[in-house]
Amino acid sequence: MQAVIVEDEKPSARRLQRMLESLGVKVRTTLHSVEEARDWFLKNQHPDLIFLDIQLSDGLSFEIFEDIEIKSPIIFTTAYDEYALQAFKLNSIDYLLKPIDDEELAAAVKKFQNNHQKRDVNVSFNELKSLLNIPGSGFKKRFSIQVGQHLKLIDVSEVVCFYSENKASYLHTSGNRSYLLNGSLDKLEPELDPEKFFRVSRKFIIAMEAIEDILTYSNMRLEVKLKDYNGEQIIVSRERVKDFKDWLQ
Repeated sequence: MQAVIVEDEKPSARRLQRMLESLGVKVRTTLHSVEEARDWFLKNQHPDLIFLDIQLSDGLSFEIFEDIEIKSPIIFTTAYDEYALQAFKLNSIDYLLKPIDDEELAAAVKKFQNNHQKRDVNVSFNELKSLLNIPGSGFKKRFSIQVGQHLKLIDVSEVVCFYSENKASYLHTSGNRSYLLNGSLDKLEPELDPEKFFRVSRKFIIAMEAIEDILTYSNMRLEVKLKDYNGEQIIVSRERVKDFKDWLQ
């Protein structure tokens, strides 16, 4: 994977380059101004990923997009959060506040890699369904839950959310009851219909039909209220806000 850094503070650019190379990301070049970036993107093949500071020495980096169509995904890096919504309107993967944290950077790169792989897989799967004329989907329709010595069948339409707690995963229903699941949310997520369920954070996957209210929260995040759920506060993590808003449309 190849990346380009657009950052006017050279020490910050060098630090980011070292961090990326430790993650196996090759940095093709580092650019330091709107004008330099505009010229480079006009003359060179665009990279897999762009790390873009918002406030550069000669203006805002958004100005680069006024003249050039850049299709590469972008991870914005900035000391300010006032431009987050404007950044998310572009090809944004994530929005990292300076000083950049090692774990947050690694998570942003991983998110790009996962999204890129999922996009390729989804296209192939959809093409295969079309070619073979396969109806329906392989998403889960019900869950078999062990309750004591009994097995309880829960239809997916009854699910309000899935959540993790104390290293275990649970299913919560419209009857305001939670049931222990086998396996993690990571394993469960690809088995769910993405039109009906969305993973808002590492701890929660929610059902669209169960959403009762959405509130603004600190640091550009959102809080979601669900019907028949009065457990832990559900916060949409900052890096998932854009995808969550797109999912709601």
